[in-house]
Amino acid sequence: MRTLSPRFGSLASGRLCEHRVVASFDPDAPVLVGVGELTRGPKTEPSELTEPAEMMASVLRLAAEDAGPGERLLRRAGVLAAAPTIAWGDGDPARRVGDLLGLDGVPSMRSSMQGGNGPQLLVNRLAERIQAGELDVALICGAEAVRSITTARKSGIELGWPAPEPERAADEVLEISRAGGSESEAAVAMIAPLMAYPLIENAIREASGRTVAEQQMRIASLWSRFSKVAAGNPYAWTPQRYSASELAEPSAENRRVSFPYTKLLNANIQVDQAAGLILCSAAVATGLGIDRDRWVFVHAGAQATDVWNLSERPSLDRSLAIEACGQALYEHTDAGPDDLRRIDLYSCFPAAVELAADALGLPIDDPSRPLTETGGLTFFGGPGNNYATHGIAAVCRALREGEPGELGLATALGWYATKHALGIYGTAPPAKPFATHSPEVDQTIRLVAEPAEADARAETCTVIYQRDGSPSYGILFALLDDGRRALAQSTDPSTMEAMTTDGFLGSTVRLDAERGFRPSP
Repeated sequence: MRTLSPRFGSLASGRLCEHRVVASFDPDAPVLVGVGELTRGPKTEPSELTEPAEMMASVLRLAAEDAGPGERLLRRAGVLAAAPTIAWGDGDPARRVGDLLGLDGVPSMRSSMQGGNGPQLLVNRLAERIQAGELDVALICGAEAVRSITTARKSGIELGWPAPEPERAADEVLEISRAGGSESEAAVAMIAPLMAYPLIENAIREASGRTVAEQQMRIASLWSRFSKVAAGNPYAWTPQRYSASELAEPSAENRRVSFPYTKLLNANIQVDQAAGLILCSAAVATGLGIDRDRWVFVHAGAQATDVWNLSERPSLDRSLAIEACGQALYEHTDAGPDDLRRIDLYSCFPAAVELAADALGLPIDDPSRPLTETGGLTFFGGPGNNYATHGIAAVCRALREGEPGELGLATALGWYATKHALGIYGTAPPAKPFATHSPEVDQTIRLVAEPAEADARAETCTVIYQRDGSPSYGILFALLDDGRRALAQSTDPSTMEAMTTDGFLGSTVRLDAERGFRPSP
């Protein structure tokens, strides 16, 4: 883990901030008062495979019951916000949810169609309006039903869900949709997260000086601790504890996917899960008689974006955007890394957790803080754009059950660790009014070279495997003498084997004009 100086300013001295318990509270302070979750397991009967919008409506009803007032709280909603669903691609999912709940005329909002950062971003934006006195109650929800779609196709079942309307527009949309990568990345078949995050992972390994085996055990041990949390989570899709060796070693049940990741080091999108949150002002919570033991204050939020294209980022082993968000959150709350006790870092792949932990000054091997409250996207489940809603719900529950005054953190990201949203939460009122920060992030890019014959230094790589475990192709990022980055691909078996060994990164490779390469003799 990097030193905190100078990134965390005054926190570099190593002092521990004691969270001040504030006796009184601002009536406009945004408070999470209700959370609801639903996991529809693989043994669910076909007749019970309800549409994603019904799943969202169900978890909002559960969240209203969790808060206490139930229907009375739902009727106070001024905004109904939703993360979009992969399995039901409607452009305004909240509108359908509102219809099911009988909330006619409530303004709808949604996050980006490609955005795991969306749920936390929704919380940040809506909390800001509550703090400003512009909004009393907001409902936030999301659901995924990829498992239902898969089951129906395999079984020939007609689900009978209403047809989605992709072109339907919500009253308000946060962020525009944008492709996740560049033409140069697509040209070497870096077209999805399972290709991008291994490149980040191996860049982290090279920067640390660890061997392939050392890095593999590091991330497998991290994921083993995540699986332990999932094993105790009643909403987890795979509530099973795995040892580090079970996760690190390829097997029939844990095939190689993309070096260095096996299947159980990847997010699992084949799930049916939903989560909902109810956010309101402290004044409304008081007026409705919601017990204080249900209140979790939203202390501060932050959102920022790294250089958009992975291949253009100056460094692949760190996130400047998460660093900037962390600095803004720490300064606003007068807290530091050691003050955060209930933490859920977005965990689609180990690299995402490593980037965030490093940027925020959090150790990844502290048994008292496993950096997840759900169990992570492999074991808890990775429900498309909506995982972070579950992460926030889990942090909220953990804070309710923890010591008075504890602080919690939830992070969320989209695309290839590209866009980020973070929030700090606590059961005690914040010392400062809530604010959400959008810190500036250096957008200086590293130029990507056109394919040409040249020698270069191997910077990072991955190998993509077929389902039978045989290598399909390798992706290479390499640095030219002038600092430009070159992208290349290989299908040569001996080259792909070399890419998975110690000593390949940092070695000289020979690039060709067709985006191919070979190790130099």
